[in-house]
Amino acid sequence: MLLGCGKADITAFVEGVGMLGYGMYYNIMQQVETPLFARAFVFKTDSRKIAYVNCELAFITPSLKRGVIKKLTRKYPDLGYENQNLLITAQHTHSGPGGYSHHGLYNMNSPGFVIEIYKKIVDGIVEAILKAEENYEDVDLELSKGEFAPDKEVGFQRSLHAYLQNPEAKQITKKDLHLGIDREMTMLRFVNKSKNILASINWFGTHPTSLPNTNTRVCSDNKGYATQYLEEDLGKENPNFIAAFSQGSCGDVSPKFIYNKKFNRQRGKYQGKYADDLESAKYNGKLQYEKAKELLETTATTEFSGNEVDYTLRYVDFSNIQVNPKFTGGKENVRTSLSCMGVSFMEGAIMDGPGLLQPLSFVARRISNLIKLSDYLRAPFMPKEWGVAMRQKYASQGNKHVMIESGARRIMGTYNVSKMILPSFIDETIANLKEFHKRGALDGHPWTPQILPLQIVQINGIALCAFPFEITTIAAQRLKKSLEDVLLKHPQIKEVILSPYSNAYNGYVTTFEEYQVQCYEGGHTVFGEYTLAALQTEFEKLAEEMLKPYEQRSTNHEILPLVFTKEDLEKFEHFKGNYYQNSLRRKEKLAKLNAKRREKLEKRKMRIQSRIDKLS
Repeated sequence: MLLGCGKADITAFVEGVGMLGYGMYYNIMQQVETPLFARAFVFKTDSRKIAYVNCELAFITPSLKRGVIKKLTRKYPDLGYENQNLLITAQHTHSGPGGYSHHGLYNMNSPGFVIEIYKKIVDGIVEAILKAEENYEDVDLELSKGEFAPDKEVGFQRSLHAYLQNPEAKQITKKDLHLGIDREMTMLRFVNKSKNILASINWFGTHPTSLPNTNTRVCSDNKGYATQYLEEDLGKENPNFIAAFSQGSCGDVSPKFIYNKKFNRQRGKYQGKYADDLESAKYNGKLQYEKAKELLETTATTEFSGNEVDYTLRYVDFSNIQVNPKFTGGKENVRTSLSCMGVSFMEGAIMDGPGLLQPLSFVARRISNLIKLSDYLRAPFMPKEWGVAMRQKYASQGNKHVMIESGARRIMGTYNVSKMILPSFIDETIANLKEFHKRGALDGHPWTPQILPLQIVQINGIALCAFPFEITTIAAQRLKKSLEDVLLKHPQIKEVILSPYSNAYNGYVTTFEEYQVQCYEGGHTVFGEYTLAALQTEFEKLAEEMLKPYEQRSTNHEILPLVFTKEDLEKFEHFKGNYYQNSLRRKEKLAKLNAKRREKLEKRKMRIQSRIDKLS
């Protein structure tokens, strides 16, 4: 097995543009704390190859992957890259740039699509792959696993109420939130024939949200610091050593664990180890680095030698999946619906940053109930297709108080966003929505992707199962089990690893039980209460295809992701948000005030000096 590794800068810094992750209008880029990187690992045999790329971003968008494929096929066609043999994933920092999605909702706090950011990221990913193509070495794959000790403050269950709804959940309390997560790190190291470690990839789930939503410095957060520490350490012997700290089941996991009532409402009342958020990010990163270093020095539990690369990918319309009853507890005729976001999503995650105020949440829930009642009352007077879709939506979304229908392009019951009852002054994001609706940018296309990719990559007996969601702890356990039930029948596959945040993005995946109580994660499980079952249904189909010889596989290539035109993107052209403009005005006023003060001080000095000269 040949391995090539490459690393390239993707620090797409444009001052004043919103960051992606928290969705708050004041979470804008003003400085760069750490650079951001894409790290590429290309596995090659005589007949095939696969590129695995880990990016220090919030998530991957369909537009990013399409841009990378487009550049590779146009400029470097001989390299042989296509959708199926390229896996791009994100480590999910909330302190990286926004503005690189073609779908509208993810550009609201940018606000708009920023072509400079998009190009910088695409070019950086391509550069990392090209660097990897230049330095192939023959390697063996070695895998080891290890759990963080209970006293290591690396991750905490942030949605205890939802977690405890699961029959598999450990019966923990607020005093032992650290036990309500998957504390195991999986480490894959690549060793050359001289027994030197050339590179490593590890998977562990904790949110890179050590920095709060009030942060204005671009930063790779805790996983970025972990990567930096490990690369600096092992780089002493091998200057070209590259490490990726990939994400695991972190959907309900926070790095924050200390309650601090002094914190302001914007950033919430939880912090990491230290009051200084950067120090907390470094502390958490050091814990991940130490565990990774320990596993690198541990004798591998499994060695994967050989020369086998395989892959398959298919796109799925997640808004219209007929769910297999084996994943619904036997319930028949279950379907998903167009994506919807609930009020609990808008309230934010308790530990990682609040959203709507409680009084507004109360009002929003009442409005959501009234809209639902109104929809049913007017159904007899609407086209039949509208009524069918409406009933399916509410059946799929279950207990969710629907607020944003990103699939149907509706918010709080209206398609006419610019005339929405909520005034713009309540929140800058509302003002941005209204502005883009006036431009026509919110018409015609879903605000978030409905057609999403599932991918399975097999490298010398290790199956990476890539999907475009963030998944909770118990949901990941169930998904992995259903994939193992199929994939371990493959004569080569011995290990299954989940790879979330891959190739695209649209929200969370919770268990059915977690969904019912509608915490933040359930509110952002957009395709309904059986989203996990739908994911298992479609992934099982893909896994069964993986058991067949490559030439005999049947993957549906008729369903493809939405492609935006140049005209579509022009409607989403970036503009400086009011918050940034006001901050600039404040800076200008302060600069003028300081200039006047300095001028007065100089005049005073001159008068004093003049008196001194006269006296002398």
